[in-house]
Formats: sequence, structure tokens, C-alpha cells
Amino acid sequence: MRFIGLDVHLDFCEIAICEAGKVRSAGRVPSSPEGVQVLANSLGPEDHVALEATGNALAIARLLEPHAARVVVAASMEFPATTETKVKTDRRDARTLARLLAAGLLSGCWLPDERTRALRRRLAGRAQLVRQRTRCKNEVHAVLMRNLKGRPPMSDVFGKRGRVWLAELELPADERETVDGCVRQINFVDGEIAILERAIAEHALTSSDVRRLMTVPGVSLMTASTFMAAVGDIERFGDPRKLVSYLGLDPKVRQSGSSPARHGRISKQGAAQARQMLTEAAFVTVSTAGPMRAFYERVRARRGSQIAIVAVARKLAVLFWHLLTREQDYAFARPSLTRKKLRALELRAGAQRHPGSRTLATKNSYSQRAHRERERELSEHAEVAYRRIVADWTASGPAKAGTSATPGRASQGPSKGQAARQTQ
Repeated sequence: MRFIGLDVHLDFCEIAICEAGKVRSAGRVPSSPEGVQVLANSLGPEDHVALEATGNALAIARLLEPHAARVVVAASMEFPATTETKVKTDRRDARTLARLLAAGLLSGCWLPDERTRALRRRLAGRAQLVRQRTRCKNEVHAVLMRNLKGRPPMSDVFGKRGRVWLAELELPADERETVDGCVRQINFVDGEIAILERAIAEHALTSSDVRRLMTVPGVSLMTASTFMAAVGDIERFGDPRKLVSYLGLDPKVRQSGSSPARHGRISKQGAAQARQMLTEAAFVTVSTAGPMRAFYERVRARRGSQIAIVAVARKLAVLFWHLLTREQDYAFARPSLTRKKLRALELRAGAQRHPGSRTLATKNSYSQRAHRERERELSEHAEVAYRRIVADWTASGPAKAGTSATPGRASQGPSKGQAARQTQ
């Protein structure tokens, strides 16, 4: 059995082999399909290969997987010895990878399938385009401020009325060129975003998991798709705490000696885009009636609004885990709002519109005020029920051993800056 370490670069891969406890260098191969295939043909069915997670690591791993017993794509945080050493060369890095793999110290990261990888690329491309569009809009607002134009008379200066207002403004020649150029860029970026969103919507229509997550009020198509793209297969996480840790929503813990454990800020490890989407969904969720709003207000009273929003984002991640593992829709969903989301999803994917049609689904749609009021009333009842459960649980005092409370965790009152002592 051989343990092979690859230090991957744009042009070549440095190879090191650990066999029978001895490590040796084995030269280089080009980082091309032909060069990697030569390496793959030299592998045996019992060989193990490790390489660092870089831009081309996934493609190389896909070529090596059919020829080796195991291919590990390790994140850089798993082997800090390659970055903190005084002497750092490609040969030393490859040897370090081979030694760590032979010692069983490399767990590797999950390699997404082609469907998940394509969804990730589309979402990442859309995020970049949205940031580019935001920069253009900010530049237009800067032009208006420099020329003392005040606040626009409409809420959306880039809407239909806003475009007319921008075209009629009297501006210097250079500022007019800036505004017109930004508007042209916004039009182009809007078209590119629409293309990507259509592909994302088509993927969501074929994914029962994405549509199930959209039953939660406040969770949009982009939030559900971003979550599924980051997580992939929910069966990888046997416990919701592992999912929370994977998304970087768990707090850092520092403890030494007999001093109590101190909990700090969240770790922010993992997919930043999924964490951002969950936080944005938390803002929308707590603005509507339901158990989530009651949970937010309870945490806000003790820790403040910012920590409460992060707590709601973590609660959403845990809720998503339960919905996906149990294959159930959200119990406090609003049916007409969910139908509205799914219809918007179909239209975004290119479905044909039927203006003026009066079907039963249209009569029971979210646009009808009576249905909105009825569903809001049911959500308020669920919120009141949650508050009563918490009040009864608080009045009953700390739970005894063997109940659902976690031993050693502070369950009542503020933590006053530090966590309770973790007892065994």
C-alpha cells in the first residue's frame, strides 16, 4: 500500500510517495488531462492519494478516483505544517501530505457531484453579478450626491419612472457619461442575472428538497438553493450540530485548566454565501408572525438584536436539517404563500403566463386578503403557543438529569459574558 501526496500547481503536480514508513520524491507530472492520466495509470488499486484543495483539485481528483482506493482533497487548515515551516518548497509540501495521509491525519473534504457543482457555479456567478450591479448603482447615487440633486422623487431610481427621471436630469458632460454608462451596465447585468436565475429555477423545479425548504416563510428560491448547494447530501450530517458547525454558525470555545469555558463569536467556517443567505432569511422570518419571531424576541431581550438574528439563522439551519431528514414540509407553513412562491418559481423557469384566468388556485391565492388574514391568524396562534411553552418551561425550573436539557448548559437567565462550567 502506498500513500501519495500531490502538491498541485497550475502547470505541474509535485509527487511524493510514502511506502513502508519511508518517504521519497517521485518527480512531477503536468497538470493537464494527459499528464494526470499518466499518473492515474501508474496507480494501484490499494494506493491512497492526497492533494490540497485548489482551483483544479476537483478535476484532478475526478481523473484519479477510478484508479486508486481513495483520493483525499484536504483543506489547508488540515496541515498547517506546510505554511508555518521555515523552509517551504513544493517537494517538502508533497512529502508532508504523504506523511499526514499515511498517519491517518487527513480526513478530506466532501466532493460534490456534477449537479451540485453546476448549481454552486451558477450561484457564485449570480452573486458576483449582483455585486457588480450594486457597484454601478452606488456610482449613480454618488453622482447625484456630488451634484446636489437630493433624494429621488421615487422609491426605485432604477425602475421605469426612475430611468426617465435620470435621463431628464441636467448634469455636466462627464457626469452624464458616468450615469449613462452605469445604466447600460445595469441593463446588461440584469440580463445575465436573468439567464442564471432561470437555470437555477429549472434546477429547483426538479429538486424536492429546494421546494420543501421554500415552505418556510421568509425562505426564497435563492436561500434554499444556496443552502442545498453548500450542503449537498443532507445524509452526510448525522446530527444538526454537525450541520451548524459545517456552516460556521457555532460559537468558538476557549477553555483551559479549571477555568470555565468561554464562548466567543461564531466560527464563520464553511460557505460564507450560505451563512449570509440564512442571515437574510432570518430578517424576513422574524418580521412575520410565528414561532421564529417569538424565539427572536426571547433571545433579543437577553443578548441584543444582532446575536438574536444569528441565533435565528442557526435555528433555520437546524429546522432545515429536520425537514430534509424527515422529508416533511414546514408545519407552520402558509399554503397560499407557498403556492405563490412555487408559481413565481415556475414563471422564472420559463412557464407560460395565463393572465386573467380565474381558477380555484387563483381564488385561494395569497393575493386574496381573506386568505392572508386567515393564515396570519394561524401563525399568531402558533407564536402564542410557543411563548406559553417557554413560559411553562421556565417556570418549572431547571430540568432534571435524563430529560432533554443538556447537562452543564445554562438554560435560564443571561450568561453575563461567559458560559456555564462544563461538567462531566
